Amino acid sequence: MSAEETKPTSEDNSIPKPPTSNVFSMFGAKKEKKDENPQDSKDNGVSKSDDGKKDKHEDDKKSAATDADGDDKDAGAADEEEPDVEFTPVVHLDKKVEVKTNEEDEDVVYKVRAKLFRFHADTKEWKERGTGDVKFLKHKTTGKTRILMRRDKTLKICANHLIQSDYELKPNIGSDRSWVYTVTADVSEGEPEAQTLAIRFGNKENADLFKEHFEKAQAESKSN
Repeated sequence: MSAEETKPTSEDNSIPKPPTSNVFSMFGAKKEKKDENPQDSKDNGVSKSDDGKKDKHEDDKKSAATDADGDDKDAGAADEEEPDVEFTPVVHLDKKVEVKTNEEDEDVVYKVRAKLFRFHADTKEWKERGTGDVKFLKHKTTGKTRILMRRDKTLKICANHLIQSDYELKPNIGSDRSWVYTVTADVSEGEPEAQTLAIRFGNKENADLFKEHFEKAQAESKSN
């Protein structure tokens, strides 16, 4: 046999091939992992994060622009929808309304605050008529003086009578700031009516001044 005949050829199947990674895994060997480039991984992470922030920033810009555009449109629409309406007052208050008190022809001689009581003969007791200002009103033409008293807040009349020369002020028992007198025609409730009244003041000085003006009006009524 020649040397050429005994020389193995590349086509000879008896030569074993080098083992593959699958063979090693059969005997418990671990498959080697390819090392990833940490720099590439780091770069990829940063780029993704940056891309996310950029995307979010762009979205915020778009959203803000959309909202601003929407607000501008709404404001424009509101301006366009506002009607130009002119209201004309139904009642003109150019003139002042004059309220007559029936005191226009009289002068206030004296005014003082007091509390008024009326004696009821049927029940034999005093009842309060009201609290307010008592005024001595002297008529400009006739010269006669009347007493007018209105209640506080409501201004309802609780005493309205002329001062006659035969009226007599009597001191109220147990008080130096109160007077009792009887009138023949008080018209506070519309119809003339005889009444017995008691009037009380805040102090003795006011009570004395009331008596002084009362007696002065009586003297003037005699001369008239």
